[in-house]
Amino acid sequence: MEAITAFIPAAGLGERLKPITDQIPKPLLPILGEPIIETVLARISRLSPSVIAVNMHHLWEQMQAWAASSAYAPVISLYRENPILGTGGAIKNASSSLKSSAFIVHNADILSDIDLSSLIEKHIESGNIATLAVHHLNKFNNVWIDKQGNLHHVGGQTQGTEAVLCKIAFMGIAVYSPEFLDFLPIGPSSVIDAWLRAIAAGKAIGTVDFSGSCWTDLGTPSAYAAAVFAALKEQGKTVYAHPSVDCGKAELQGSVIIEQGGSVGFDALVSNSILLPGAHVSSGSRIEHCILGRGFHVALDPADIFGTVPVSAPLLTMCGNPEGRVNAVCIGTGGSDRTYYRIPCRETSYVLMSCTASDRDYERHLVLSQFLRKHGVPVPEILGTDKQEKQALFEDLGDLSLYSWLACRRSPDHIISMYCKILDFLVLLHTSVTDHAAECTQLWERNFDREHLRWESRYFMENFVGGIFQIHAGEQLLLDDDFESLARTVAEFDKVVLHRDFQSQNIMIVHGNEPRFIDFQGARMGPAAYDIASLLWDPYCCLQDSMRDTLLSYYIMRMKETQTDFGERPFREALLPCGLQRHMQALGAYGFLSQVKGKKYFLRHIPQALAYLRRESEEARDIYPALHRLVAAIHE
Repeated sequence: MEAITAFIPAAGLGERLKPITDQIPKPLLPILGEPIIETVLARISRLSPSVIAVNMHHLWEQMQAWAASSAYAPVISLYRENPILGTGGAIKNASSSLKSSAFIVHNADILSDIDLSSLIEKHIESGNIATLAVHHLNKFNNVWIDKQGNLHHVGGQTQGTEAVLCKIAFMGIAVYSPEFLDFLPIGPSSVIDAWLRAIAAGKAIGTVDFSGSCWTDLGTPSAYAAAVFAALKEQGKTVYAHPSVDCGKAELQGSVIIEQGGSVGFDALVSNSILLPGAHVSSGSRIEHCILGRGFHVALDPADIFGTVPVSAPLLTMCGNPEGRVNAVCIGTGGSDRTYYRIPCRETSYVLMSCTASDRDYERHLVLSQFLRKHGVPVPEILGTDKQEKQALFEDLGDLSLYSWLACRRSPDHIISMYCKILDFLVLLHTSVTDHAAECTQLWERNFDREHLRWESRYFMENFVGGIFQIHAGEQLLLDDDFESLARTVAEFDKVVLHRDFQSQNIMIVHGNEPRFIDFQGARMGPAAYDIASLLWDPYCCLQDSMRDTLLSYYIMRMKETQTDFGERPFREALLPCGLQRHMQALGAYGFLSQVKGKKYFLRHIPQALAYLRRESEEARDIYPALHRLVAAIHE
């Protein structure tokens, strides 16, 4: 590809985003700690431009400070405007950086996934003076093009030519040849006027249609908030708190973002909100559905941000709607194929679980829920069911998982205290509930046996080793021997009621400090050490070794207090093989969910899970040598 330069218009007042932009220039609005303009720069930098020109006017001192600290500072050239020069004048003002080659102009408030390299290549091949990225988006359609994609007119109607022209939307991204600069006057001007002057002079302005690509114009508070919440969900999270923020004594519900410079007081509640630099939520106050900053509060309509879907089922009549229809906001970020909705019901809200017709765990989930609640395990209460539609209504536990709870800074003592509460309930599951397991045939008859353990190792090989690393093991027979030996070993350990996926995203924290358990439909009779490996060696939340040792000792102490014949030595001996099994299963799941289900945020947990498996396989290298060699090869 030919050498190029780039220009990012970043001088605007951000009128539609006021009062937010009275404090922060639009290009510097953060999305999970990163200014919008940095996201644009990251995409443009892949084109290896010799220079990236950026203009500035509104709150230019902030723009200048940002540029000096940016990782892209060596290629950024700043152009201050006073007065502001408009979309055309800005390009002309930066012509000293743009006149030597083709250049791309990318608005600072546009997020997209279009192929910029393809846009540039098609521009250069065409010989046109400009090439615009376009797409069909009715509310923005304003550009008239012919069947060849050439620009003819912008805005309004085209008197008599509607039959041969169609209307499409400009995406705020374009590539220009240096001669386009000749059609721009010095001083304030519009780039659209320059397009029309170029066409009148016989020059061609082409387009490339990127309809269907992801594209967001962050020009309004709701559009900005939707982009922020979408970015949070793409990471599989419900809470983002900048590392400098102390939010450990507040209650967080729904999706919450607290940027650097935001603060939350003791016992405050923040729900479905964005706290920008300078925002402060005072102690005991309640903030919901808003963007908060220094001196401003912008309300958000949840329907605009999260989207709603109508849900109809007989069980919803209990919510007081005689038609049995409500609007339900989709929630949840996990790996399940089930869909969960939060629905308003009178003075409260419930969670609707909707399963697919092929979901074999629906009935088991209901039976296990009733059994576990009967014996004191803190799982959500069932409020109604529609077995024909495979739906169920549960009490709403909020959105704060242990994983999200740990996103706020917590003292070691606070973390240990929370984990001890969780372990107390796990001890209950492994002792008293186990004593009554025969009451529940859906549980009692499901053993974590050799067959299921071998399924986990195959899952690991197919979806992680083959799916992620595309490695075809050369020692398959030796590996099968190791997997068989490991499965037989784990299957022989004493069995208790096992949650089986006891990790931080399946533990909810309600009312600030009460743990509750979800996603237990896979429960089986299996070794207690598997649940402990899932919790204390959780790839989502890596505990310090000293803290893990403290919690492991606490669990053993509580088991000894509750069960006089508890054997500490066999339990500790089971930790290593159970850890191997658990982390193979986790890596297999991350491979499947990221590659097959398209949930790429699971990829970020692979390094920690692989580090655990590496340590365990090293410790067991003499027992499972082929597995050790495989993990070592992947790690390298």
